[in-house]
Amino acid sequence: MQKPCAPFCHAIEHYMVNLEVIFLGTSAAMPAEDRSLSSLVVNRNGTLLIFDAGEGMQYNFIRTRLGFNKKTMLFITHMHSDHILGILGFLQTLSLQGRKTSVDIFGPELLYDFLVENMKLLQIKLTFQLDIHIIPNSKGTLVEEKDYKILYCKSEHGPNICSYAYCLLENERPGKFNIGRAKELGIPEGELYGSLQRGIDVIYDDKLFYSHDIVGPTRPGRKIGISGDTRPSDSLCDFFRNCDLLIFESTFSSNELTKAMESYHSTAIETATLAKLASVHRLCLTHFSSRYKDLDILLDESKSIFVHTELAFDLKIIPVHYLR
Repeated sequence: MQKPCAPFCHAIEHYMVNLEVIFLGTSAAMPAEDRSLSSLVVNRNGTLLIFDAGEGMQYNFIRTRLGFNKKTMLFITHMHSDHILGILGFLQTLSLQGRKTSVDIFGPELLYDFLVENMKLLQIKLTFQLDIHIIPNSKGTLVEEKDYKILYCKSEHGPNICSYAYCLLENERPGKFNIGRAKELGIPEGELYGSLQRGIDVIYDDKLFYSHDIVGPTRPGRKIGISGDTRPSDSLCDFFRNCDLLIFESTFSSNELTKAMESYHSTAIETATLAKLASVHRLCLTHFSSRYKDLDILLDESKSIFVHTELAFDLKIIPVHYLR
């Protein structure tokens, strides 16, 4: 088969975006010897989407070599210290590296006062603009970019705690291009292929060619869910439905169910059950209590319900590929 020329290749590459998750911290409440506090980065083609910032998260961020001047947004699930105390250090690190591009940060109402007052007390002066966005309602779209969205949903982490879960949801992609059919119809390779791929009907040699005759049905984009700290719930099950990758807290094993309910956390079995009901493709457990030196007990419990389970660990990278 002849290799498509540059314009068509470019059209295809537009829809093949690199997407990966990097865990900066996977421990709950307090750090363990080999686990830092909660934080992870979703790297989408160089745009950095950071979820939570436990104390000292900038250390592992530096180790990832993701860079200090890329488009960056922070999303805070709730205002507990093990999820927010790393924000100030991270912002100061960006300043010390001479960042000029603005940073957006999203979270519950108390986030504004926490940042403004602490930056005033510590006399932190940033080299870039920090835009603080308070989440307005219980569910909705927080960020809408050209080809993806960040969605949010209230989670259940206690009666007096405002907490959120998040999803990255990509827009639909064009269907598969039937190059054999295009050649059969006599359409020359090049810009016309790119137009057809984008759903545009084209005219060539005084003939009209319909995109739907050559390009298959649209395909879903990828979806990544991030739970934050929470009890499982029906609303989260709906929110995370059909995730390509679900990252969900698994603070306790099943023999600590009472403790999990009292502290509004989840057990590995509860997490796996939600993943199964939500028809997710892969589940990654994180936010482990420091009481567990060996995490296999959590992994085994989860796999007994949902076999496509894996464990997070600090600096683990999970590529998220297109399923179709």
